Amino acid sequence: MTVLDNRALNRATLARQLLLDRADLPVLDAVGHLCGLQAQEPQEPFIGLWSRLRAFDPSSLSDLLTGRRVVRTHLMRRTVHLVTADDALAWRARHDAMLRQRAQGAYRRELDGVDFDELAAAGRAVMADGEPRSMPELARAVADRWPEPGLRPLGEMLVAALIPMVQLPPRGVWRARAGARYLPLATWLGRDIDPPAARNGIDPDTPDTPDGPDPVGAALIRRYLAAYGPAASADLRAWCGLAGLPAAVAAVREELITFRDERGRELLDLPDAPRPDPDTPAPVRFLPAFDNAILGYQDRGRIIDDAHRGLSVAGARVVLVDGRVAATWTVEDGTVTATPLRPFSRAERTAVTEQGQELAAFLSEGESDRARVAESSV
Repeated sequence: MTVLDNRALNRATLARQLLLDRADLPVLDAVGHLCGLQAQEPQEPFIGLWSRLRAFDPSSLSDLLTGRRVVRTHLMRRTVHLVTADDALAWRARHDAMLRQRAQGAYRRELDGVDFDELAAAGRAVMADGEPRSMPELARAVADRWPEPGLRPLGEMLVAALIPMVQLPPRGVWRARAGARYLPLATWLGRDIDPPAARNGIDPDTPDTPDGPDPVGAALIRRYLAAYGPAASADLRAWCGLAGLPAAVAAVREELITFRDERGRELLDLPDAPRPDPDTPAPVRFLPAFDNAILGYQDRGRIIDDAHRGLSVAGARVVLVDGRVAATWTVEDGTVTATPLRPFSRAERTAVTEQGQELAAFLSEGESDRARVAESSV
């Protein structure tokens, strides 16, 4: 079986993530291809798309949010993601059990003894009037019945697990500051969520299909590999948070090809997906906080050194140089500052500065193009 070293995996990841060459895709198609963008920090997806798309206009993403074609919702890993409306409707039921388990695990002591079906019914009754509410407002509306847990456990269980919700604009709109206010997903979109899962996302009364008993899981695997492959099953689980995908993997295995990585793990991939030459040049790219190009894997060694792995979960914005995390970056008073994690060559400093100037102009809407490379942090 062919072994793909880290550099080969790195170039494949960059190609799938639209980071090797900026793409000419429409914004909606890019969000769909990427299987959504992690978005607990509302402005970060704009940076992620700017780094991936040619001539990206941030107003186009804002228009998709206000036009209800993309939504902000808790999904993969119980994290807020920006996903297409179609994907939110198709994928949400498959994530229900995971979302409930993770929210319950975070507040196991506080929520002990709470009947979650009753809590969900009470929350839906409150939201049935169609009025947006913040998480604390929704929690206060049911707290008389469940006073012991406190508002935060009740609110998070309702908006992040029990009731499929969206965070409404203007939260997530370009350069807007707004708190999170929620409506049920089906109410906001005027469309029903795909039928709920009866058993870990698999309806036992539904006949097997060519995709096996878990067609949503099979579709997720194909979509994940198109945007992240080649990847191991553990990487897939780390990305979506779903443990129950063996049936889906088995159903699609015959249409996939396999490799090994340097650790000996089996990697799955789509036959015709891009796997560029490992020597393909990789341009400098500035990534937002919590970018899925890094967080979408259990083994992140293809793009970030183990010594810096903590940056990926700490909310640091990072810079890719030759395809790997080589600096962090900040912006203050219109100036983008990159702080290297290793010594830069003169050419690397120039390339980082030039890309930083373009980013500064984007973030300031042309009012600043100031960028600098600080002294190395090592």
